[in-house]
Amino acid sequence: MERGDFRLSDVILDDSIGRSTPDVEHERAVAIFDLVEENSFEPIGHAGGPYCLKLSLVESKLVLRITTEAGEEVAVHILSLTPFRRIIKDYFMICESYYDAIRSSTPSRIEAIDMGRRGIHNEGSQTLMDRLGGKILVDFDTARRLFTLVCVLYWRG
Repeated sequence: MERGDFRLSDVILDDSIGRSTPDVEHERAVAIFDLVEENSFEPIGHAGGPYCLKLSLVESKLVLRITTEAGEEVAVHILSLTPFRRIIKDYFMICESYYDAIRSSTPSRIEAIDMGRRGIHNEGSQTLMDRLGGKILVDFDTARRLFTLVCVLYWRG
């Protein structure tokens, strides 16, 4: 199987996820677009994709339903969101500061807040990679985009 087969071709967010602020909606759309355009996604023990991923929340747990493009069930992984709560809370607080700063602060203040925002985002991405360990292999860029989607799901949950 070629390495190119270990990728996502589609990402779907559960229908129960409502609309949010324009900033959050923009983050979600960009993350999905970027994720589908470039990713590394390898469910452990499966021969190859490409894969479709449906993300949802069930009883405060993240559900990752993976199928092939043809609809063949590959795996369902359920992750507790408890390890993400503090990170997500911090991430949304700093995002609010960032969006406020864009509207009214100096470039140096915006840059400082953005550096903090990226740091927290990286922490969440690493936590997600760790939690997926032994289930799904992803690279760091893929984990970053998935973490953005986790934040949107958690925010709506």
